[in-house]
Amino acid sequence: MSERRDLGFESAEFRFADGDKRTLEGYASIYGVSYDLGRFDEVVEAGAFSRALTEEQDVRALIDHDPARIIGRSKNGTLEMREDNKGLFTRIHLPDTQEARDLATLVQRGDLDAMSFGFTVKSDRWENNEGRNTRYISDVDIFDISVVAFPASPTTSVALRSMEAAEAEIEADHRRRRFSLMLLGLRVNTWRKS
Repeated sequence: MSERRDLGFESAEFRFADGDKRTLEGYASIYGVSYDLGRFDEVVEAGAFSRALTEEQDVRALIDHDPARIIGRSKNGTLEMREDNKGLFTRIHLPDTQEARDLATLVQRGDLDAMSFGFTVKSDRWENNEGRNTRYISDVDIFDISVVAFPASPTTSVALRSMEAAEAEIEADHRRRRFSLMLLGLRVNTWRKS
């Protein structure tokens, strides 16, 4: 189940590197900050990206999570990512394309000032604090870092669909397990008859 989290400028610290209009820098995720996602809060813990970065996962830098609008890639070094004590720091070396020049102009004008990351959760835990559930994410696979026009509001349907999809995924896993056990039973019965 893939998810996305968008951070506005206040959280993302999105900017040009040392005035260089060809390199964008920012934090795609800030550690330890609680985000209200509607039905629950979510916190990305320090080190959540360590394994993904160590494995050198092939991550794309995109505009608005659109794979047709690629502006960098970790595999070729045009997207750099590292963890520090604040979060997931990213640097995107923009290509010499019209879309990248337009993007640079929009960032410089302040029209675009947010970042996002697409991920799948590998490890998390849930806690209930004063009747409010909080999900602590400790390990993720990253598949994209994006410059976005509309950072997600914490109460949008993205968070709600994500929770519903997670519940549906759990139910589907239970159905698969029941089916596997049924098939195993059929195999045992077939083996006993032969």
